[in-house]
Amino acid sequence: FTHFISCGTPSIPPVVTGYARILGGEEAVPHSWPWMVSLQTQSGRLICGGSLINEYWVVTAAHCDFRSEPHKHWCLRASSTPDDVQILRSVFTHPNYNASTKNNDIALIKLYKPAILGPTVSPVCLPKSSDSFFGICVTTGWGLLQQAILPLLPEKDCKEFWGDKITKAMFCAGASGVNFCDGDEGGPLVCEINKAWTLVGIASWGSTQCSQGSAGVYARMTEFRGWVDQILAAN
Repeated sequence: FTHFISCGTPSIPPVVTGYARILGGEEAVPHSWPWMVSLQTQSGRLICGGSLINEYWVVTAAHCDFRSEPHKHWCLRASSTPDDVQILRSVFTHPNYNASTKNNDIALIKLYKPAILGPTVSPVCLPKSSDSFFGICVTTGWGLLQQAILPLLPEKDCKEFWGDKITKAMFCAGASGVNFCDGDEGGPLVCEINKAWTLVGIASWGSTQCSQGSAGVYARMTEFRGWVDQILAAN
C-alpha cells in the first residue's frame, strides 16, 4: 500500500517554534521528519544525513565519502528505531560533481530492499525544476533528531559570504545564528509548499568550524530534478 502514502506530509506533524541552533539546538518531535535518514558505517559511525524520496531511493550529498569504505558496508537508518537498518545497493554520484568546488554536490542511493513506509517513515516531496522558494525553511540533523528554522538568502548576500565559489547549482541559508554541522551534511533543507514539505536543498558546505554566523551552502534541488528523474527511470 506504499502508493497511498503521499510525500511531504508527516503523520506526526513537526512543531517548529523558533530560531533554534541545529548544533545542540531544538529537539524535533520524534518521527516528525519521517524522510530524514542517517548514513552510517556498519559500526555505527555517522557520516552524513539524507532524505528518502521514495521507498527505494535516498538523496544525499556527493561529497559524503563513499570511497573511503566500500558502500556495501554502509547502512542507512530511516528512523530513530535501532533495528530499522537498510543496506545500500548502489550509489549514483552526479556526473558533473566537482570534489574541489563541491559543485553539483548530489548523489542518489538505491536501497537493497524497499523501506517500509508508514507513520514513521515516508518520503519528502521533490520540487519541479521551475519552482522558486522564498522566506523561511527548516533543516534537520542528527544526534537526537534536531531541527532549525533558516532564512533563505538572496544570491547577493550569499556571495558576500562566499564570493565566486557560489554557482547556479548552490544557494545559501542561515547566517542568523543557525547553521548545520558535521554529520548534518547531505541532509535536507525543506520548505512547506501547499501544505507539503518539499526538498529545496541538500546541506553541502560552509564553515569548517560549524560557525553559526556564516551562511551554510546547499545544493539547489531544482537544478537536479531532471537528473534525478533520469536515474530513477533507468534503474
